[in-house]
Amino acid sequence: MDLFAIALCMFCALPTAAVEAWIVVRAIQGMSRNPEMASQLRTSMIIGCSLVETTAIYTLVVAILMLFTR
Repeated sequence: MDLFAIALCMFCALPTAAVEAWIVVRAIQGMSRNPEMASQLRTSMIIGCSLVETTAIYTLVVAILMLFTR
């Protein structure tokens, strides 16, 4: 049962890669449409990617803790 929970934690981390790619694609599309806003879009993209990445980091930490504390 513990291994199932660990696998579930890691499975929950997979969509973060898709969401992070979506954020980057949308930012690049915005930059191509409005080049003057590139610096603001880049800043927003980096903040968005870091917020999404924290979810993956938390699930990795939980999975590692579950793996080594059972």
